[in-house]
Amino acid sequence: MRSLSFFIRSVSFTIMLLSFLAIQLNLCFSNTQFSLPDLQINGHFTFTNNEFAAKDYGNQYQFLPFAVLHPESVSDISATVSHVWDLGPGSGLTVAARGHGHSIQGQAQAHRGIVVNMESLKKPKMEFEFGFDFGYVDVSGGELWINILKESLKFGFAPKSWTDYLHLTVGGTLSNAGISGQAFWHGPQISNVRQLEVVTGKGEVVTCSEEQNADLFNGVLGGLGQFGIITRARILLEPAAEMVIWIRVLYSDFSTFTRDQERLISAKKSFDYIEGLVIINRTGLLNNWRSSFNPKDDDEASQFKSEGKTLFCLELAKYFNPSDNTGEIYEEIESMLSELRYIPSTVFMTEVTYIEFLDRVHTAEIKLQAKGLWDVPHPWLNLLVPSSKIQRFGDEVFGKILADTSNGPVLVYPVNKSKWSNRSSAVIPDEDIFYLVAFLSQANPLSTKGKDSLQHLLSQNKKILDFCKEAHLGVKQYLPHFLTQDEWRAHFGQTWKTFQRRKMAYDPLAILAPGQRIFQKGILDL
Repeated sequence: MRSLSFFIRSVSFTIMLLSFLAIQLNLCFSNTQFSLPDLQINGHFTFTNNEFAAKDYGNQYQFLPFAVLHPESVSDISATVSHVWDLGPGSGLTVAARGHGHSIQGQAQAHRGIVVNMESLKKPKMEFEFGFDFGYVDVSGGELWINILKESLKFGFAPKSWTDYLHLTVGGTLSNAGISGQAFWHGPQISNVRQLEVVTGKGEVVTCSEEQNADLFNGVLGGLGQFGIITRARILLEPAAEMVIWIRVLYSDFSTFTRDQERLISAKKSFDYIEGLVIINRTGLLNNWRSSFNPKDDDEASQFKSEGKTLFCLELAKYFNPSDNTGEIYEEIESMLSELRYIPSTVFMTEVTYIEFLDRVHTAEIKLQAKGLWDVPHPWLNLLVPSSKIQRFGDEVFGKILADTSNGPVLVYPVNKSKWSNRSSAVIPDEDIFYLVAFLSQANPLSTKGKDSLQHLLSQNKKILDFCKEAHLGVKQYLPHFLTQDEWRAHFGQTWKTFQRRKMAYDPLAILAPGQRIFQKGILDL
């Protein structure tokens, strides 16, 4: 009986303690709610109707924030983060910067925290500086790349490096890397930035570059939002072309396809853009292209059959101006194509404007939105695969795991490691050439068991990841997503200690970017 009495008292004490902690936590959030409107800011907070900040493009995670900050100035963000910093680790409050909401797995969400709506930050306005053959633009971290393109083209310039989708914020892509078909020439977007303005996890506003506060500068680039919120960036520009010759050719052999890609990205003279696509069981493929592309030989193209085959599309682009000698440009293209071993009957070309080419995914977005196929779950998986392992990867993944179906584009193209800084936080394979392999799936929200269901696609992703791990391919995730710190340690490898040190230096309470699930507020495992 005495042991039973002791047990009852212990349970009662535990319940009282939990109740006390719950009351304190609620009081903390309540006090924070009352204190936030008192902050001296130019923008404003919203505490209701914030459901948009609990969603993203991935459509898999929905964490409702405590409040959303709509900043008008950098000082608004600084004041907010400083306020959370002053509350200390006991508040449990975190801060996440949200750009255009294109995260895949809730990375820009903050459960019961504060989400900063970066698209509200319109300062500084774009400021351009030009030399004879170079330039740069200072822009807000919440600015969309499409707007930078439109403004810089007015001066005949454009940023050097892109992502395939331009309706993303500067701060969002620079916190990851920013990769597209130009990366083999110019490197990712993080290799084409000269200066940043950052709000650290202490609320400090810091200007940084390779010459000034270099550790913070390199840490923030590719740093997954862990060390600071990017509020301004200085982006490198180059003279822009007006037109693009856009080319597609097909391969039936994966090794030939990758060998030609690597030849092109290693050549001194090549195309301006190189990407690849995996096409699985696409019936009538070339007929679908005919509305936009012209076959080099109509008769040959009409005889090609794509049914039931896994094909590999090499997508190329050559930039030019109307004043150029287009005859010579086409001769140069023919010369470069003559060295490749694609299926001869599958050459398709078209001419589009430079902005039409770069903004091509948005055109597809509009069509998908009209069909109700844009706001669906997107269980994307992006991998960086060493060149030495790409054949084994292709044999298993495209020959077995994805042999039956594909629920969205699959990109495969190589980049040069020499174009990436080894000082940034971005994690890449340790080989001179590695491939971006992106499985850009979309799920049918009404399907629960079919091959287009979210569960099936997530299972498919797991099979791919399990194979990569078991085969020791040295693959790294791009836009990484892990649930445990041990997984994050393995992801960062030898750079984990540097990543930890930077976290302690610039966000020691782990206030920033909680949606990445790397660190828990107030509990840094060092």
